[in-house]
Amino acid sequence: MAVTESVAEGAREEARAVHEGILRRQSARESAARTYARALPIVPVRARGLTIEGADGRRYLDCLSGAGTLALGHNHPVVLEAIRRVLDSGAPLSVLDLATPVKDAFTTELFRTLPPGLADRARVQFCGPAGTDAVEAAFKLVRAATGRTGMLAFTGAYHGMTAAALAASGGAGDVRVARLPYPQDYRCPFGVGGPRGAELSARYTESLLDDPKSGVPLPAGMIVEPVQGEGGVIPAPDDWLRRMRRITADRSVPLIADEVQTGVGRTGAFWGVDHSGVTPDVMVLSKAIGGSLPLAVVVYRDDLDVWRPGAHAGTFRGNQLAMAAGTATLAHVRENGLAERAAVLGSRMLTRLRALRDEFPCVGDVRGRGLMIGLELVDPEGERTGPGEGPLAGEPDEPDGPTQGADPGRSPRPADPELAAAVQRECLHRGLIVELGGRHAGVVRLLPPLTISDEQAAAVLDRLSDAVAAAARHRRDHGRGRRRDDGPAPRRG
Repeated sequence: MAVTESVAEGAREEARAVHEGILRRQSARESAARTYARALPIVPVRARGLTIEGADGRRYLDCLSGAGTLALGHNHPVVLEAIRRVLDSGAPLSVLDLATPVKDAFTTELFRTLPPGLADRARVQFCGPAGTDAVEAAFKLVRAATGRTGMLAFTGAYHGMTAAALAASGGAGDVRVARLPYPQDYRCPFGVGGPRGAELSARYTESLLDDPKSGVPLPAGMIVEPVQGEGGVIPAPDDWLRRMRRITADRSVPLIADEVQTGVGRTGAFWGVDHSGVTPDVMVLSKAIGGSLPLAVVVYRDDLDVWRPGAHAGTFRGNQLAMAAGTATLAHVRENGLAERAAVLGSRMLTRLRALRDEFPCVGDVRGRGLMIGLELVDPEGERTGPGEGPLAGEPDEPDGPTQGADPGRSPRPADPELAAAVQRECLHRGLIVELGGRHAGVVRLLPPLTISDEQAAAVLDRLSDAVAAAARHRRDHGRGRRRDDGPAPRRG
């Protein structure tokens, strides 16, 4: 027995040495721009579904899911089988924009899932393999179609890391895009929240577009996320999104829906815009549509298709493995009702997480839609910043509407990114991988695969609850302050 234990301990030591060596070499060799690796010092070597195993032998529940890329989790059998079929067939793996049976199957399945008003008259442009390239393509498209140049975007937005995408994101330094207020309850830009806050946001938009002295000429397009992910998991109210559709349609401004993270069942509907019944003119799609492999496309109304050949291109826009994996993923989500499953399970998880808000003053807000969930950490001793009302009396949220979670009259305290980072560390210590986001990186985000079971969801919530309790207890006992070795919060998928 002693010999067996000694051998096992030796194996564990060897695994830890491999793990530490890889991390050490990564730190020495890779760019200072790396993000997730700073807050998540793990070395994944195997993964299946929700679970990742590290080189050190530790196992983790993965609620990052490749920043929302893994709709079916890691290495789902239908995805692996689709990839194997292409590899075994001898088909070319990269074909630029040539037609292939694999691409034809992908576009057919994709069009089957689109909002009906768009699917009936859609065109698709395959882009470089990142969502940010699809955003660039969408901007070029609407500018060419309208002859206008300006763009409208929203505070808190995130659309990618290339030049035009960054210019439309919330952290832009060189402003080339007009910003509009995105409605939310907990930190309402107008200090009221609920339907009133959304109404004020809509009126501001109308005023900006109709005032000849606003300094904002009629734009080429408006881009909006049905749920702001990096902005802090903030769902757009359905009525407000319908209002944005009317405002843009009345003024012949193409509406671009950025569904890079909200698509393929993530929010409890196949596409985030489906909740409101809105049919955008353009949809930007990436992440989950590639079934875990790099793929990005723009889908748009046929009358916008004014491009000349070569107006937008990319060497890797013909990735056959990604198209095959994407077809399998889209079909599996559709055929197995995984979007509906995400709606039910997400609502259940939000209900339990709201108990944390009642138990811990440092949990300022819990919100989300489907399996896109955020927990905002605040400084319970910080000064409240405004009324921050939720829905007005007599005007409750619809049961199937977006869930932002703020209580009427509950004004927000300052975000606490240090505490959020501490919760992320405590989660990792307990074998749970979570992401941070929000305006000040103060929101703990959950993006589990749509295949997560009830038992796994309970385990995730148990570990997250324990992590919040441990971080809050440490803050209470030892006060504020980051450890010297803490890296910056992870940033952007």
